[in-house]
Amino acid sequence: MPGESDHDDLLLSDDERMHALNLLGDHYAAGRLDSAEFYDRSADVASARTLAAIREPFRGLPGGVPLAGTDGHVRKIASPDPAVQAGDLPATPTPEAELASLRSRGSLVESLDWVIIGITLAVFLVLQIVVDWDHAWIVWPSLIVTLSVPRMILRYSDDDEEAYEELKEADAKARRKRLDEAAERIRQLEQGDGKG
Repeated sequence: MPGESDHDDLLLSDDERMHALNLLGDHYAAGRLDSAEFYDRSADVASARTLAAIREPFRGLPGGVPLAGTDGHVRKIASPDPAVQAGDLPATPTPEAELASLRSRGSLVESLDWVIIGITLAVFLVLQIVVDWDHAWIVWPSLIVTLSVPRMILRYSDDDEEAYEELKEADAKARRKRLDEAAERIRQLEQGDGKG
């Protein structure tokens, strides 16, 4: 685009980065990105300092970058997806799509929780043992805030978390049932072979 490079060095605010992260989350929820892609791209967006740096994470996504440089200012674009702007999306997603989205977001949040807890523990140990700082305990209260960031970005509510846990429990029960049925069938086959 003509003039695009004129705005490439414009610095982004936290609000503009958050706007981009939220819309990247929409693309993830819509199934355009898998967990690994979303994780990598969201890390790039979160660390982007300039308008140019935010272009690559949105490459290949409908609507492009949700930010634009205009007259020396960064402007937020409400929705980069033309289908969302035109209202072409179905009014209600299918139950299968909702379950797939819940499973995907729940799994990602669960993984990120463990990563965040691990990093917090490592920081605590470094501050406590290596640096010998008496106030190293301060990292633990910050964990509450840090754990809420992925939930906010992915729009993962307490209700979603509860539903995800129920879904995981139902999946585990179904798997146990299938294993029991398989074991029973193997016993039947072994007994049949022993008789013959």
